[in-house]
Amino acid sequence: MTADDTFGRLDDDGYPAYTMGRAAEMLGTTQGFLRAIGEARLITPLRSAGGHRRYSRYQLRIAARGRELVDQGTPIEAACRIIILEDQLEEAQRLNAEYRRAAESANLTAAA
Repeated sequence: MTADDTFGRLDDDGYPAYTMGRAAEMLGTTQGFLRAIGEARLITPLRSAGGHRRYSRYQLRIAARGRELVDQGTPIEAACRIIILEDQLEEAQRLNAEYRRAAESANLTAAA
């Protein structure tokens, strides 16, 4: 991948553009926190060719939510589970809305 390719992907929410040190700095947390949420399988950072963890903006948003819960006194394992459940609920709600729209569209077509 060339430098131009990398620069063009920085707008990609899933592109692993941030090193562990930079991610921890941006979140105002420690690298140990990022390792802990990785071990809890909240996020799985990609690895560089040299084996270093790389994080995407999407992963940083999830990690920030985890930090918010931990800062409020939630144990890290519970915070990770809460975030996973929140994500599953959001996806289920999105699918329900999509199915509802499709059913309404089919009803309108059948009525016409």
